[in-house]
Amino acid sequence: MKTMKLPNCLTALRIGLIPAFVLVFWMPGISAHVWAALIFAVAALTDWLDGYLARRLKQGSRFGVLFDPIADKMMVSTALLLLIQELPYWWLVLPALIIIGREITVSGLREWLAGGESQDKLPVKWLGKLKTGVQMIALFCLLISIPGWTSIGLPFGLFLLYMAALLTILSGLDYLWQAWPSIRQGL
Repeated sequence: MKTMKLPNCLTALRIGLIPAFVLVFWMPGISAHVWAALIFAVAALTDWLDGYLARRLKQGSRFGVLFDPIADKMMVSTALLLLIQELPYWWLVLPALIIIGREITVSGLREWLAGGESQDKLPVKWLGKLKTGVQMIALFCLLISIPGWTSIGLPFGLFLLYMAALLTILSGLDYLWQAWPSIRQGL
């Protein structure tokens, strides 16, 4: 039996943390949201660490290429949905819809390019990495701020979430631009 590479273990851990994150978030008591935010932070750190280790240890794999972005999208979408459940306001729903809509669109583009006659790929670019980093910090700030709503975390988290939504639009347009020749051929 082949052993799983460390970066892949971290990606699998991130996916496995999602149910724990949800359960802890829903627990009664103010400290539950703090613990949920800490679980989210650990998951966000594994996102950075698995990519770093895959490059550093030359342990890239097809599993990582497929499941790393899926794990990220699952974690971010879950956090956004939990926050919207807690705060069903337009000012939170709007950036959440932008972020989740872009993730679905880019995933669809990647599937389109992988399944078609085109050998084009959508490589991750620095703008996408920046978007992910800003999203993770924004969501952590919002998650950690839920109990009190008086902390600086809420306005700072919302500011970062809107910055993430802007970066989401820009990186999504960049991916569409890259994929446009293949899309035009398929029309």
